[in-house]
Amino acid sequence: QGQLVESGGGLVQPGGSLRLSCAASGFSFSIYVMRWYRQAPGKERELVATINSAGGSTNYADPVKGRFTISRDNAKNTVYLQMNSLKPDDTAVYYCNAGLGNIKYWGQGTQVTVSS
Repeated sequence: QGQLVESGGGLVQPGGSLRLSCAASGFSFSIYVMRWYRQAPGKERELVATINSAGGSTNYADPVKGRFTISRDNAKNTVYLQMNSLKPDDTAVYYCNAGLGNIKYWGQGTQVTVSS
């Protein structure tokens, strides 16, 4: 059974940076598309960023373009989300997701709070 464990969340001031990590185990990480989602209080979960299996193609939601960078290290079975120029609107629980056809795995989420 596949598992995903996120880490790196916390409290940061507006304009600051955080780097989230998501460690995978129990499945063939290198062939899965990886995504980061987030869910703010009272809002639906939204897709933030996507990276293909080889790491050569990425996509971002408009609100985070130019500020967030998704990357992966297939040798370490880990996907990252570098978040710069953080805003209060980025406050949410961030989840990583692994997808291959109908197979989906989710992490438990990590809280990111942007506040002064």
